[in-house]
Amino acid sequence: MSNGARARKAFMAGAAGFAIFGLAACSSGGTSSDDGSTGADGGSGEEVTLEFAQWWEPELPEGMLRGLMDQFEEENPGITVELLSGPYASTKEQVVAGAASGTMSDVVGLDGAWVSDFVQQGAISDLSALMTEAGYDESQLASQVQLNGSTYMIPVVNFAYMLFSNQDLLDAAGVDVPTTRSEFEAAAKAVTTDDVSGWILPLSLEAPNGIQNDVMSWVWASGGSMLADGQPDVTNDEVKSAVEFIAQLDADGVIAPGAATLKEQDKVEEFTNGRVAMMVSSLAHINTIRESNPDLNFTLSALPAEDGYTGERGTPYASWGIGVAENSEHKAEAFKLIEFLMSEAANGELANAANAFPGNSTAVPEFVENDPMFQTAFDVWQAGYPANEFVGLPVAEQLMRDFSEQFQSMLAGEIDVDTALANAQAAWEEEF
Repeated sequence: MSNGARARKAFMAGAAGFAIFGLAACSSGGTSSDDGSTGADGGSGEEVTLEFAQWWEPELPEGMLRGLMDQFEEENPGITVELLSGPYASTKEQVVAGAASGTMSDVVGLDGAWVSDFVQQGAISDLSALMTEAGYDESQLASQVQLNGSTYMIPVVNFAYMLFSNQDLLDAAGVDVPTTRSEFEAAAKAVTTDDVSGWILPLSLEAPNGIQNDVMSWVWASGGSMLADGQPDVTNDEVKSAVEFIAQLDADGVIAPGAATLKEQDKVEEFTNGRVAMMVSSLAHINTIRESNPDLNFTLSALPAEDGYTGERGTPYASWGIGVAENSEHKAEAFKLIEFLMSEAANGELANAANAFPGNSTAVPEFVENDPMFQTAFDVWQAGYPANEFVGLPVAEQLMRDFSEQFQSMLAGEIDVDTALANAQAAWEEEF
């Protein structure tokens, strides 16, 4: 079996009861009906305000998401949407706190890595039941995230993670956009100066998704896997090779300082300001970069693969997922908002604005044809396969945190690579 085929098999096996198909504020008050709904369709005629917590609005063109909410409100008299917006990290903190206290917003933006924990806490609603109650045709959904046969998250749009390169810095150093690990190391060393770092690696334990996006992405890019038959396998040669590669970059002095405390937004800011030559990041950040620094000349490419690897490359991805809080008193209205966002027109508009791949199976992203950079990204996406083995795993963020703790100890010279991976393996096995 090829590396790519084995990785895909492991990716699906690692869902831990999830199925992937195809690709904090208190809830508003009001008199609820027996099914938990109120307001517009609850028979009371009472106005309903839905709180919608997400990190999407700051990453979209100004006014775009609010415009969609205005359209929804016009089409659904009696329902008002209040957007609670912030960066990914702060939104995660708000949503996690709301889940623990039973004060989660009615509608919540979700990362697939959070879903298992929220389901175990009873914090998010069974969307399969809400779809049935609404008579919703789920065949139009490109993907769903399920646990024990029930859907708890619907991916609204999907973002590939690729290599962002500051073309001017690479040109000045006389190097090309790298396609292999050795080329990446050489390019990172060539561009690194007192003012510029070759690469940036966010390893904050508070928001540990850097392990998913910036570390394991190197494993998947070469067809590797961190799982075996759905169970932890981080001591394998593929993971070890990627970790040793990053350790060498650190020894080369090409990684931006302060990795242990950096979060994803820090990574994007450093790249946008020209202080970092290369980063692994989501297509969602293209808008942010272009708006913040219109003169920045950057390119997109596939993550470099291990030297000599010729198979399909796993392309890391993340979704803007959506769900409904179990504590919401307005579940029927909340699902109306989801139904609107997943409609062909609205979903296509949102995908175009976010430069992402749509969650509605019939929507077609126009940006691919209108922007050469996204045409490149789409070509990379089609040439490989979607890879994110953390989606659906139990306590996925804790797994990332466990790995990051050992990874940071290794980079600090406190333990060697084999010990770090063995410790991470043991910690993961306890969580499984």
